[in-house]
Amino acid sequence: MKTKSLGFIGGGRVTKIFLQALSNKKIELSSVLVFDTNSEVLTALKKQFPQIKLTDSCKKAAKQDVVFIALHPPVIMETLEQIKETVSEMTQIVSLAPKISIEKIASKLATKNIARMIPNATSYINEGFNPVSFSSQYNAVEKQSLLQTLGYLGHTFEIEESKLEAYAIVSAMLPTYFWFQWKELQSLSLEMGLDEPESKNAIQQTLLAAINLFYNSGLSSTEVIDLIPVKPIGEHESQISEIFRTKLMGLFQKIKP
Repeated sequence: MKTKSLGFIGGGRVTKIFLQALSNKKIELSSVLVFDTNSEVLTALKKQFPQIKLTDSCKKAAKQDVVFIALHPPVIMETLEQIKETVSEMTQIVSLAPKISIEKIASKLATKNIARMIPNATSYINEGFNPVSFSSQYNAVEKQSLLQTLGYLGHTFEIEESKLEAYAIVSAMLPTYFWFQWKELQSLSLEMGLDEPESKNAIQQTLLAAINLFYNSGLSSTEVIDLIPVKPIGEHESQISEIFRTKLMGLFQKIKP
């Protein structure tokens, strides 16, 4: 079977994540064409993935079999306007952004094969948790083929389009709420006398076990929390919870279609 060509309109972080995931699985990248308006971004991407091809034309990227729209929401509609004459009825379009609905994308393009996906940074190590939604008229055979390709990134599952933005907040962005805390804990542990391997191991193993305990122990969340009597930052929990609610609900309202 002929390998499908992949086009990426946008060569930023999410494209790098996709290409790394495919590279980890030893997937041939010579059929990948990437467009970006920033030549430095393209140069860096080519250095990391020498097999890919680059283009300074979004229309050329849009001629590929599967086209990933890896752009921020504000520029998507104007980009679709630029490529609408290039996209054929057979083209598969996958938008990787929140806010811009399948219906809006379909209003600009001839193809019915339109999907939206919220990718995760953890796809970089093939452990993504990636929800995807398809247009009701998406070709069934092509849909299964695309799901197989996306499966290289990690756990890919189909959901209702209306839930994509919620997944963006509680899954795709979730690591950013905690990574800086883990980094700070590691720094503190070094000051307390642990060496770096000991610090990393202690934090990683405890986090993994804590997640398992919280979700798989059969205890309620209140019962789990009660297992540790001393809570050094307990007096700040309400403030932290309010930050979560204010910031994340505010962002959710902004990215909803």
